Amino acid sequence: MSTTSEAYLVGLIGGGITASLTPPMHETEARRHGLHYLYRPVDLEAIGRPGTDVGALLAAGRDLGFNAFNITHPCKQLVLEHLDEVSPDAAALQAVNTVLIREGRFVGHNTDVSGFAAGFTTVLPGVATGRVVQVGTGGAGSAVASALLSCGVQTLQLVDVDQDRASERASAMAVLFPDRQVEAATTQDLPELVRTADGVVNTTPVGMHHHPGTPFDPQLLDGHQWVADVVYLPVDTELVVAARAAGCQVLDGGHMAVGQAVDAFRLITGIEPDRSRMREHFLQLIAAQ
Repeated sequence: MSTTSEAYLVGLIGGGITASLTPPMHETEARRHGLHYLYRPVDLEAIGRPGTDVGALLAAGRDLGFNAFNITHPCKQLVLEHLDEVSPDAAALQAVNTVLIREGRFVGHNTDVSGFAAGFTTVLPGVATGRVVQVGTGGAGSAVASALLSCGVQTLQLVDVDQDRASERASAMAVLFPDRQVEAATTQDLPELVRTADGVVNTTPVGMHHHPGTPFDPQLLDGHQWVADVVYLPVDTELVVAARAAGCQVLDGGHMAVGQAVDAFRLITGIEPDRSRMREHFLQLIAAQ
């Protein structure tokens, strides 16, 4: 472990994020690299500020000497108009989850895409990617859809209870990936789509502690599909447990949570973190919940 005199002051701006696991993940990994690193949540609900104040909070952070901020709901789109530069991935998605402060300028990135993609290629190498069904197109859905297509999915079928949102996302992804087939499908189509898909991905909140259940009937899984979830509280969602029981290869939501943190840490410090060590620490944090 090398030690540096450089100090990092990092924040997380979002609503209801006081108990986020991201700060301890960053701080613990930083200590293991000998870095002075302080990461603090800026919870909009706790301080009584709306998401539209994200620009003012960024400016205040810059003036107070912050090096970077992670950005989460409801500010990932709202922050765009306050940035001086945006990475191609973030610009394509029109969503930012990491803002670097460099010489007074705000530079936006999106590590949700790379975070999911890293987990996918590590945990599910070589799986069939001919046709994949994604349930949910809000929140993390856009990033996951982009990641799936960048990882080689040929046909991506998007299903959402909001049909218009699914159609909008399908059109946007088709523009970004013109050599792939991206379609919106209805919830009525979902059983047959799941039954015949190579892979199924859940990007809805269904499965979280306060949204129990599964986004579709897990009895549709027969082991030939692989299954991915983005929910990580709990890591072993009802869908993940059922998919494993059916013999499916599974990517749990913790991999995306760790992956986006790994990539944000690298962007902020320029240092390569230990992904497996951060995953192990993440699982310890989850177990302590």
